[in-house]
Amino acid sequence: MAAENTKLDAVTGVATTGHDWDGIQELNTPLPRWWLWMFYACIVWGVGYVIAYPAWPLVSGYTRGVLGYQTRTAIEQDMAALTAMRGDTVAKLSAAPLADIEKDPKLLTVARALGKAAFGNNCAPCHGQGAQGAKNYPNLNDDQWIWGGSLEAIQQTILHGIRNEDPDSRMGPMPAFGKDGIIPKAEIPNLAAYVRTLAGNKPERGDAAKGQKLFAENCAACHGDAGKGNPEVGAPNLTANIWLYGGDQATLEETITNGRGGVMPTWASRLDPTTVKALTVYVHSLGGGQ
Repeated sequence: MAAENTKLDAVTGVATTGHDWDGIQELNTPLPRWWLWMFYACIVWGVGYVIAYPAWPLVSGYTRGVLGYQTRTAIEQDMAALTAMRGDTVAKLSAAPLADIEKDPKLLTVARALGKAAFGNNCAPCHGQGAQGAKNYPNLNDDQWIWGGSLEAIQQTILHGIRNEDPDSRMGPMPAFGKDGIIPKAEIPNLAAYVRTLAGNKPERGDAAKGQKLFAENCAACHGDAGKGNPEVGAPNLTANIWLYGGDQATLEETITNGRGGVMPTWASRLDPTTVKALTVYVHSLGGGQ
């Protein structure tokens, strides 16, 4: 029926297909020959690619291709060559005591290179590619360490993490003073006001004098009488004006009310001992660790 309705379009001089929609007719315009040849060539290339390279998934593997080439094999070969090239130095790094690595310029260079790569692959999603940190994630470039900045302390933190399922994980969550009724809600702005003064900031509201007494009764046990912090329990230095969650009055009141307890995973089961050692040295060198 459509063939019977075909006619020559007066404007373009091209025959129509015979299809008609409310008076609108479809031109029977063929595809450009160059486009057709490219289309056919792509089909031939696709078939050839499937034959030459890995392509189709199977029940327990995949087709290997007649050329036997795959990027995974190339990467494995490159990594094996790199491991062989680094062999002696990495072996020395693995055997060297942690405290001696920074004394040997060659070992230090290798440790920092390996540690930087490990940091980028594992730590950067939280701490940032440049270890600058973010809200809730510490900046590792300064020299303020919540759990200690010595080589041994950093290694312990990397190996076992913070507040996780590892039995050797660092623990020490901050209590929810307001939520649990330890401090009356009306008194929390006073405590927050005093905490702001510890870092030289002016309170936005509340009575800092009353807050000082509350601090002595509730916070000094962990943060110290002067608010200098205690790495043994993960209590930060409140006088440094470096805030993990924010130092404005509203955020401090939220922290006091609900407590804080950030989590860091354990890396002991994910990274080999040599990589952990290199990562420790790298992090220690970022901010002039203790």
